[in-house]
Amino acid sequence: MTMTAKPIKRSQSLVKLSREHHFSLLFGWKIRQGIKNNTVLSRMVPYAEYFWKHHLLPHFREEEEILFVPASDPLVLRAKEEHVEIRQLIESLLDPQDVTLKAQLLLLADQLDKHIRFEERELFPHLEKILLPDQLERIGRQLQEAAGPEEEDRYEDAFWNVKSSL
Repeated sequence: MTMTAKPIKRSQSLVKLSREHHFSLLFGWKIRQGIKNNTVLSRMVPYAEYFWKHHLLPHFREEEEILFVPASDPLVLRAKEEHVEIRQLIESLLDPQDVTLKAQLLLLADQLDKHIRFEERELFPHLEKILLPDQLERIGRQLQEAAGPEEEDRYEDAFWNVKSSL
């Protein structure tokens, strides 16, 4: 008998952010798939930069400037710290030093997955409990009005779909 995970019931005010999280999880999958397919690693760096500028950075701004404003507690502080760590990982990809690109790309994918799962499983339910209904409504309206991430990933080099032979 297979057990499937029960879907998380999310406040309508936060659904937009959860949808954006889905695309970020897909980003990590694409990076891992590219590595699995032996894609030339330098092809993936421009994708990471694209995804940062068009998806992650606007998403982080939404969370930091709208969602996190009414609550400053250890879970919110953790989310902000993880945003900084992910930003630093992106920057390290654009200027690689001692670590290999493969290790940096995998670390980025793993950290992003871990961060999203923290927000979805711990932070969002916590905020839904501590924020008043009118605060959540206001946050939902602000998120809908915000110029957030692009609705879909429009990156043209689908490196994750092609097996390379090295």
